[in-house]
Amino acid sequence: MIQIIKADGTNEKKYIDILKSRSTQVNKAVTESVQSIINDVKENGDEAVLEYTKKFDGKLPKFIEVPREEIQNALTEADEDYVNALLNAIENITDFHSRQKHQSMINTKENGVILGQRIRGLERVGIYVPGGTAAYPSSVLMNAIPAKIAGVKEIVMMTPPTSDGTPNPDILVAAALCGVDRVFTLGGAQAIAALAYGTESVPKVDKIVGPGNIYVATAKKLLYGIVDIDMIAGPSEILILADETAPAKFVAADLMSQAEHDVLASAILVTTSLELAKQTVEEIKKQSESLSRKEIIQKSLKDYGAIFVCDNIDYAVKMANDFAPEHLEVMVKNPMEYIGKLDNAGSVFLGNYAPEPLGDYYAGPNHVLPTSGTARFFSPLSVDAFVKKSSYIYYTDEALREAHDDIVLLANREGLTAHANSIIVRYK
Repeated sequence: MIQIIKADGTNEKKYIDILKSRSTQVNKAVTESVQSIINDVKENGDEAVLEYTKKFDGKLPKFIEVPREEIQNALTEADEDYVNALLNAIENITDFHSRQKHQSMINTKENGVILGQRIRGLERVGIYVPGGTAAYPSSVLMNAIPAKIAGVKEIVMMTPPTSDGTPNPDILVAAALCGVDRVFTLGGAQAIAALAYGTESVPKVDKIVGPGNIYVATAKKLLYGIVDIDMIAGPSEILILADETAPAKFVAADLMSQAEHDVLASAILVTTSLELAKQTVEEIKKQSESLSRKEIIQKSLKDYGAIFVCDNIDYAVKMANDFAPEHLEVMVKNPMEYIGKLDNAGSVFLGNYAPEPLGDYYAGPNHVLPTSGTARFFSPLSVDAFVKKSSYIYYTDEALREAHDDIVLLANREGLTAHANSIIVRYK
């Protein structure tokens, strides 16, 4: 069961070391296996992709590329309540991400100089969506919507088949509602390689986004540079910052909502109240009994969960910033007071009625977030992830003549005489 630990400057450091020991580093065997798959797909295209699909899935899926008619049929036959829930979530996610969009800009100066920046969406983006034993339609929404808003011309989705070789219908419904252009029933490292290099059937993309298992994550990492990627995501994590006013049953439920993801998931409570800590342990015991992923939750909390009791709220805030969690819930008397103090978190959930699943599915901000402490320098997925920017420069003869001496001096100081000459030759 989850431990209660006194925060004293040493115990929490030991715990962070334990978190770092999780399998965030890909072992050599996985890397070698994935690199072999990548090389084969690069060389042999569809033939290699289908060979690995049959090898790992046991058979080929019903469709390699899902016909538009099948996608539309999934939407037509979908449960009305499910479609309405998706539409409500799509409205919220679209509203939030629409506000992230930037415009191209131009700056004209009195001397005739024109400077500017052009912003436009990427040509083609690949989205990977788990769809076998674990299917996440919410991942379709969180990846496709900002891409559409950014102006991406074509969205190509990869999703593994279900056990009968067909695509997960819930994922197809989400794809139809979000305007995904093409859907392939392919998964694993071979699907990532196909997107990166292109095959006879799969178009080459400019960027690959979306979650996946260790083989998918490793393929994305190895192919970074051939294509752009969103991030290398580690096990999910939550940190709850709470004082004596937090309801223990809420705290316990929210810790378990992340622990159920994976036995490597991390769920942490940092509190100023020993009484809340004890009540939370009891609530976890009680609530976990009725949960379908009880065994995963219990192992996750035992191995990577912890409740830290701090002497004061300022130290608790410091701990939260040191951990830099993927999800940070703030259950204190006046949560809004802490927005400016919490600098390192993927997404911050304020108050007793903003549980983490609200962000996963519905509120609007993206749920693709930095993990493993990388919230110190990485940001959530956003519209910016799907655009490219170019600057442009126009100078008149007079404006360049005025800058002539400075540019030549700087170029010569760096020993780049051809750079200097490029300026000098215009005024000889």
